[in-house]
Amino acid sequence: MVKFLFISTVMLMTSLQASVYKDNCVSCHEELPVSIDKYFYRYLLKYSSEKDVKKAMKTYLENPSEKSSVMGDAFINRFGIKYKTDLTNDELDKALNDYWKTYKVFGKLK
Repeated sequence: MVKFLFISTVMLMTSLQASVYKDNCVSCHEELPVSIDKYFYRYLLKYSSEKDVKKAMKTYLENPSEKSSVMGDAFINRFGIKYKTDLTNDELDKALNDYWKTYKVFGKLK
């Protein structure tokens, strides 16, 4: 009975905990005409591996610039460069992990 209560409590706390990715990334990208998955696929096309994609995204989010952006010139001219993230290092890592899990194609292709 104690194990059941403990497990139930942990699961409830986990489900109530807000997602850094949803609260900080998705909420902002919902206002853009380009869906958030398109950014992921551009990074994946350019950097290929999970490690390299996350590293490139983190580098960009910590210090956004035209040079480090995967978006084309037309997009940048129209929407500009993202502002520097105010997420902590741990929050940024969690958000990137959730982003990767949401859109990764590896293991989903048949």
